[in-house]
This record gives sequence, C-alpha cells and structure tokens, in this order.
Amino acid sequence: MEKQQLPNATLILVFGILSIVTCCCYGIIGLPLGIIALVLANKATKLYMESPEIYTGFQNVKTGRILAIIGIVLNAIYLIYAIWLFSTVGMEGIQEIQEEFMKGLNEGSVE
Repeated sequence: MEKQQLPNATLILVFGILSIVTCCCYGIIGLPLGIIALVLANKATKLYMESPEIYTGFQNVKTGRILAIIGIVLNAIYLIYAIWLFSTVGMEGIQEIQEEFMKGLNEGSVE
C-alpha cells in the first residue's frame, strides 16, 4: 500500500510561517492564520495517530503546529501592546511619537 500525504500538511506549515511573518500587522492577520493552522494541525494529528502507517508529512504538521503556537503568542502580545498604546497615548500621541522619530532619523542622516 502506497503512503499518502497528510491532508493540509503543507498548508499548516505555510500558515504557521505566515502567522509569525505577519505579527507586526497588529495581530489582525497573523492571529487568525495561527489559529487556523493550529486547528488544522490538531485534525491532521488525530488522523495520523489513527493510522500512521498510511500517511507521510507528519513532520510538516508538527513544525507548522509549533510555528502556529509561536505566531499566536507573538500576535497576541503585539495586539495587547497596540490596544494598550491606543488606550493610554491615543492616536494623536502615536502620531507625535512618529513625527519625533522621523525628525531623529532625518537629523541623523544629515550629519
């Protein structure tokens, strides 16, 4: 009997990677990607544990699951930070911080 690839094994790995890469998008993109990857990884793990002799690609599922967990944590931390920043400083304060930062960059490049 020929072994077959676990369903969504590559997709789980890709979503896990993307959840980490997109963690700087306020958690809006990366958090759902990480959660979807984690749910798919749990389903694929259950399927693999029922009959491991007929499936390949479990290493991708394990790696994708770990990356999804890391991505969820990073996105949650960044989302909490963004909420805290908006609630304490406000939008005007954030714009002021950005303006000061840009002034510092421009002054540093002139010298």
